[in-house]
Amino acid sequence: MSRRTHRSRAARLRRFSLFASLALAAALLTGNVASVQATTSATPPVGHVFVINLENKGYDQTWGPASAAPYLSQTLRAQGVLLSQYYGIGHNSLDNYIAQISGQGPNAETQSDCQTYNEFVQTGTAPQGQAVGQGCVYPSSVPTLAGQLTAAGRSWKGYMEDMGTPCRHPQLGTQDTTQTAKVGDQYAARHDPFVYFHAITDSPVCQSNVVDLSGLPADLRRASTTPNLSYITPNLCHDGHDSPCVDGQPGGLASADAWLRQWVPQITSSPAFQKDGMLVVTFDESGSPQQDSSACCGEGPGPDSPLPGIAGLGGGRVGALVVSPRFVTPNTWNSTAYNHYSLLASIEDLFGLSHLGYAGAPGLPRFGTDVYNRGV
Repeated sequence: MSRRTHRSRAARLRRFSLFASLALAAALLTGNVASVQATTSATPPVGHVFVINLENKGYDQTWGPASAAPYLSQTLRAQGVLLSQYYGIGHNSLDNYIAQISGQGPNAETQSDCQTYNEFVQTGTAPQGQAVGQGCVYPSSVPTLAGQLTAAGRSWKGYMEDMGTPCRHPQLGTQDTTQTAKVGDQYAARHDPFVYFHAITDSPVCQSNVVDLSGLPADLRRASTTPNLSYITPNLCHDGHDSPCVDGQPGGLASADAWLRQWVPQITSSPAFQKDGMLVVTFDESGSPQQDSSACCGEGPGPDSPLPGIAGLGGGRVGALVVSPRFVTPNTWNSTAYNHYSLLASIEDLFGLSHLGYAGAPGLPRFGTDVYNRGV
């Protein structure tokens, strides 16, 4: 590291520490330490982000007192800040994953999880960089967070459990056979947003960067081999989607919790996480459109779908947990409204990137000192 880079990083640390201290002081003055609202924008020097998405559970089911996931809702929750008003952006699954890495809103085919792996046929462009059209696999002109990170000299990987062959996806124009789990192969393409963008699938980088989860432990051994963004998707049993599972496991939150208990400690004990890491655990959507299609953060009808949540404007309230040993105070919570577009924008902020799609919507809440609430 050059002296200039070291001085710049040290300056960022000092500025962030000041922002966080001011936010904490404000909380103390108001007697509200456990729940700190976002009042000041501050971007800490996070260098490694880990995102884990689980499936189809509403906030109360996951985080409430009767949760079937005690490791997530109690043990891990005590290590971070719980965002109690975090929302999915649509129903069903795929549109939420696509939103997290591109800021693109739902269309009828992504809302139905792209049963057939079709091209996205674009007919125009709408405000906030929205591709107008219908379909599944976006043209190479539609940018992604992965492309942004690569252009900025940052690293990224998608780790997909049971993927096997890197960059595995259906052939264009064919039925997606990963919609149904099989014994020994519970990978779901619809939970892997990277394979829905030609900018990724048509590039050699897909073979090296969209890989099976089994490669994560080796990458975690050193900070230098850990990507700046690790996007992690469990299989259809371990993400809580299926219950019971095709292999006889119970599925649901119980299997998701057991999976987290196995994998999260490997992440949180890694050199990269201890150095400057942040882990986000959330859910793609609430249980179903009929159960909860509520929205937040100004989300409204999009050019490709008048009702992103099918029965409403959003994907329902799911909550999110953010853990960081350096930048997040354990066992805190806040009620600032966020959604998947907010998460994308917040990751882009951390790496000095512009905001893609709806991540750049005016007034969209982004993580501030309510989330990064711990001084350095």
